[in-house]
Amino acid sequence: MRLANELYRDSAVTAPSSSPTSAISSVSPGAPDTFAGIPGGVPGTAGSRSIFPDSFAAFPTEKPDNPGLAGGYPLATTTAHAPIHADQVEALGPPGSGNALDSGAHQQDSNEVYPFGEPRCNGSFRAREAYADTVESSPLFYFLREGDSRTGLRGQEPQAGPPLSGLEVDTIRKDFPVLHQRVHGHPLIWFDNAATTQKPRSVIDATSRFYSRDNSNIHRAAHALAARATELYEGGREKVRRFIGAADTKEIVFVRGTTEAINLVAQTYGRTHIGRGDEILLTVMEHHANIVPWQFLAEQTGAVLRVAPINDAGELVLEQFVPLLGPRTKLVAVTHVSNALGTINPVETIIGMAHAAGVPVLVDGAQSAPHFPVNVQAMDCDFFVFSGHKIFGPTGIGVLYGKAALLEGMPPYQGGGNMISDVTFEKTTYQGIPQKFEAGTPDIAGVVGLGAAIDYLSSLGMPAIAAYEHELLEYATQALSSIRGLRPIGTAAVKASVLSFVMDGLSNELVGRHLDRYGIAVRSGHHCAQPAVRRFGLEGTVRPSLAFYNTRDEIDVLVRALHDLRRR
Repeated sequence: MRLANELYRDSAVTAPSSSPTSAISSVSPGAPDTFAGIPGGVPGTAGSRSIFPDSFAAFPTEKPDNPGLAGGYPLATTTAHAPIHADQVEALGPPGSGNALDSGAHQQDSNEVYPFGEPRCNGSFRAREAYADTVESSPLFYFLREGDSRTGLRGQEPQAGPPLSGLEVDTIRKDFPVLHQRVHGHPLIWFDNAATTQKPRSVIDATSRFYSRDNSNIHRAAHALAARATELYEGGREKVRRFIGAADTKEIVFVRGTTEAINLVAQTYGRTHIGRGDEILLTVMEHHANIVPWQFLAEQTGAVLRVAPINDAGELVLEQFVPLLGPRTKLVAVTHVSNALGTINPVETIIGMAHAAGVPVLVDGAQSAPHFPVNVQAMDCDFFVFSGHKIFGPTGIGVLYGKAALLEGMPPYQGGGNMISDVTFEKTTYQGIPQKFEAGTPDIAGVVGLGAAIDYLSSLGMPAIAAYEHELLEYATQALSSIRGLRPIGTAAVKASVLSFVMDGLSNELVGRHLDRYGIAVRSGHHCAQPAVRRFGLEGTVRPSLAFYNTRDEIDVLVRALHDLRRR
């Protein structure tokens, strides 16, 4: 198994200071001396060689502020630039004045590490004019590299190209009607993409066209509209298969969203294979949708939840994850990208370790599917789940991918029409997969809209989207570092487009309401990830989150609004 986990170091990391609840077991002491199937053994275990790289020659390091992580945090090699300070912003006027911050005009080349926030945050901070020259050479462009553990692109030839240009993004924005409105007298700036994404006209039109022309139930009639509706529905299944790289359309189950997909696995696979004393391994950074269904299952069966910790940057501590994979572990459920922190987990490494122990893995892809290419076969996950509304499609539709052999062995989740083969009062027999899990009339229009969203994303190219969003994330991280008293939450070396923060002396709700006055939509709260937020001693954060239709100018407005709030 190829391991592209160079950003996680072979070193001891101190466990989080916060203790898990009494209902959750702590990390068990000790670990096996060897780990079958993992080249070189397991990090931090006696008698074995680390699976992690021996050196980080490409990553100059700074002294870490977390003493538990020996050797520092990896940084990219490009030159840092001085941040925009509050006194420089003063002359630019309040948000909406038309005097957009220009990173090139208000930065000076230097080797200065940003005075606010950890220097490890997101690797380097590039000036916008120098960025294009460093795209191919940057070691943090994980989504463009062959064999990367975070995208599942192993064995594929990267088709990256340059990130989306400003002109292309201006054109793209015209496809999204909701963006062209004013809120409180200001142009809407949608920075709440981790909660839900806006819909392009093609998705809206596809859904409307279905209801106005093709509306019918599927599979069970001989008339023309039923044939058209069935073709659209099953065509949507094929689009999903291609989008995530599944082997067969029968491995694609349509559900209401990520939450229902995880509940389905918990109540079918879980009830069949997990019993009293068995263990389900999660991480601290999981969304509630990947915690509560497993708590339900544990209460029903007597199973035990085990929780792997994260470090001060919001990264999974793999050295403490490994010992939790024990003989009683029956399932690993892990987020691909943290919705609260932006951390991108090395899921292929996690899956390889779990499979070597004979443990299947469910990957929550709600926050990865919208941002970079995913290939479930290359990743080798057993289950993968995501929601349509996070990938610019309709609400109320989602996807469960499962390996065919696993799905075939799972009992139905719900009973009713469409999922049956034959019904008598004595016995009912069921359809094969995936229909076995799709009881009743499904959200046909939702599938049509989801297919249109996938078409739209495919036309832009997921690698190009990933590159542009990475550039935008670095620009935003740099800009936010200029705000006095702003503390970023989630500073992983490899992360997606989430910018959670808190501001000294200001409540998250106050910050969110202030930004709304300027038409800026952000999320404030615990983001349905309370254990992750509480790991940092907090009950909530302010969370701007980015998508490919966002721009640097919008980030400049956000920064000016926050400076304005701080001055007050």
